[in-house]
Amino acid sequence: MDYAVRQAIALGMPLALNLSFGNNYGSHRGDTLLETYLSSVANLGKNCICVGMGNNGADGLHTSGQLQMGRTEVVEVAVGDYEPSLNIQLWKNYADQADIYLTHPDGSMVGPLYEELGPQRYRLGGTHLLIYYGKPSPYSASQEIYFDFIPRESYVDSGIWTITLRPQKVVDGQFNLWLPGGGVLGSGTRFYFQTPNATLTIPSAAARVISVGAYNSRLLSYAEFSGRGFLQTAVAPKPDLVAPGVNIHTTQAGGGYTTVTGTSFATPFVTGAAALLMEWGIVRGNDPFLYGEKVKAYLRRGAKPLPGFEEFPNPQVGYGALCLRESLPDY
Repeated sequence: MDYAVRQAIALGMPLALNLSFGNNYGSHRGDTLLETYLSSVANLGKNCICVGMGNNGADGLHTSGQLQMGRTEVVEVAVGDYEPSLNIQLWKNYADQADIYLTHPDGSMVGPLYEELGPQRYRLGGTHLLIYYGKPSPYSASQEIYFDFIPRESYVDSGIWTITLRPQKVVDGQFNLWLPGGGVLGSGTRFYFQTPNATLTIPSAAARVISVGAYNSRLLSYAEFSGRGFLQTAVAPKPDLVAPGVNIHTTQAGGGYTTVTGTSFATPFVTGAAALLMEWGIVRGNDPFLYGEKVKAYLRRGAKPLPGFEEFPNPQVGYGALCLRESLPDY
């Protein structure tokens, strides 16, 4: 990305960048190092960065809650058979404080955990635990508590693991937990009570990128695998819009054609639309300032509403479905 942006600036050309990439590591608030970089580089030259929302919308990899004084919060995690490794991230406001306990499926427990730099090491059943307390960073006020499950032999102990939070100080109170995305876990590993919102992958939460979800263009319906945003707590409402991402007929490596599904294939539709808008504006001289947030604003305004939704933007489809024709300005 750095190379592409520098080349575009050196050549004096507009640039549309496609990122069909994402993972689950971070607060999902747009404040990771990568997302901070993207929002910064979006202001260099005349560019437009489009990022897929990921495919974790229906996988049970996220849950959340609200801490309140005097009330214990319990999070249950189902760990399926034959998981060779596992990690869980807990993200909260650094100002909030809570005693944390971790319970094995057999009922044995560790805790309360203590906040210190470096790993805390425990063993429950046939699983070793490494627990890390993070600190705020220069670009994020959030705190991460990271749980690493390491099997003594081949696999993490299966069953229902429990994370218990007993608040000691509540300022904001909201907390979120994520399991790894990208299909690395078996289907039996998930949170028992999932929160479908905030299942977008990183770096799609970056404020100054165009975040793209997927919809089924044949049925005109939201694709339930498409990562969702959350409007109240994110840096910016996500997604910005959705594009066709189900049964897309495209070229394949080695020659020929194939059918694919996912937000990785919805995002290029929006990247291409952004490129066409910038060509119309910058290259053809209709609007030399048609790049960045202006392109995003035009695509949002031109997006078509999808059936089944009354309010836009929303965490599933944002402002609606991509429509380049309606996004072209009238002047």
